Amino acid sequence: MQKVKPALLRGFDQEYLPHEQLQFNHLIELIRRNFELYGFLPIETPSAERTEVLTSKGGAEKEIYALKRLAASAEEDEAAAKGALRFDLTVPLARYVAMRERELAFPFRRYQIQRVWRGETPQAKKGRWREFYQCDIDIINRDKLSYLAEAEIPSVICSVFTEMAIGEFRIRLNNRKLLRGLLQGFRLPDERAGAVLRALDKVEKEDRAAILHELTREGLASGAAQQLYDLVAIKKDTDETFAVLEKIAPSEALQTGMEELRMVVEAMGQLGVPESAFGVDLGVVRGLDYYTGTIYETQLVAHPDIGSICSGGRYDDLASHFTDTKLPGVGISIGLTRLFSKLNEVGLLQPLARTPAEAIVITMDSRYLGRYLEIATKLRKAGINTEVYLEQAKLRNQMAYADRKGFRVAVIAGEDEFARQTVQIKNLATQQATVHPLDDVVRAVRATLNEPTPAGASHGARS
Repeated sequence: MQKVKPALLRGFDQEYLPHEQLQFNHLIELIRRNFELYGFLPIETPSAERTEVLTSKGGAEKEIYALKRLAASAEEDEAAAKGALRFDLTVPLARYVAMRERELAFPFRRYQIQRVWRGETPQAKKGRWREFYQCDIDIINRDKLSYLAEAEIPSVICSVFTEMAIGEFRIRLNNRKLLRGLLQGFRLPDERAGAVLRALDKVEKEDRAAILHELTREGLASGAAQQLYDLVAIKKDTDETFAVLEKIAPSEALQTGMEELRMVVEAMGQLGVPESAFGVDLGVVRGLDYYTGTIYETQLVAHPDIGSICSGGRYDDLASHFTDTKLPGVGISIGLTRLFSKLNEVGLLQPLARTPAEAIVITMDSRYLGRYLEIATKLRKAGINTEVYLEQAKLRNQMAYADRKGFRVAVIAGEDEFARQTVQIKNLATQQATVHPLDDVVRAVRATLNEPTPAGASHGARS
């Protein structure tokens, strides 16, 4: 039989060792817990949607993966003929709300943590893959949505990254109406606004000359392009930003955007978001055209090179392509696969307090296998994750396995221990073993698990 080389597809090659997967799953549960803390409800949508759904909001067809069964033609398979993999979670949400509008309670607060697929150029060093996890929340209402929803979103962001303990972060806010008003102040025609905003969205990624060239190409005079660039690129605190905006010739859009942003900032304080964790920043543009109000980007202060670790904004009508009902909303997305990769790279992931590998029952003598299984069953019924070493092996090999896998406690008993109705409980961090009555094994293991781990102690793969 010819061997097949075990290799992964480029862009689909982000897979983890078990201890890394545990860390990834821990982040998912942390994010899920914080989403639910604010009353967001879980949904899941199918991996594949109808192609016309995915392209309804202008999704780039070149980035969308179609479906095809290897052994069937498109005529035989509806999914192959009409379906494709989702490239984000927002378009499926729009379809979901339009289909289930009568069944949902509004305002509808949903979270969704699932994979998406996008046919962009994979760049592992930049944390870009063709398959990755997104963690989204949105608040959607009928007809109108309070600005307080826009203020609460940063509160959720703050809650997530504070518990994640990955260092100081800053939620950067802006307002699309304010940006439109700013461009009107430079007498830029509305039809050019989208292209100019897309150019300004690259301020932190490309050099000044390239951005200025793009701005002048879109119709701004050289002096105006430089003034607009400096306004967006030079960093200021929130009060300084508002002071600068007050000096600009007012327009209705500018005034509305400033008023909305002031209300959001004030409400964020009332929701407990510390001033050190956010700021109004005119450099936040967000290239997607459907944002209409507040927009967000979140960065790690010590690692701005990582880029935005969470972004999103307010939109006026989520599902206009699917229903006549006006459904304004606000939401954010955490690209978890990219974030995990970058946090791992710079050493910011916190070690897990515990892992599924807690206790291992060592099989000293195969004659007592039934007794070992009884001990494991008793521990599992008490809620202690337990594995029995089922293969025949020397004690040192079993202990090496326990260390490599990261167990915290070993339960050891042989002929002598069973004759005395006792068991050894070994703390694998301290290497200290104590003897206990066999009937007391649950209490003894639990007490050992609750012992503090000495500084510098490691557990094999968990360290």
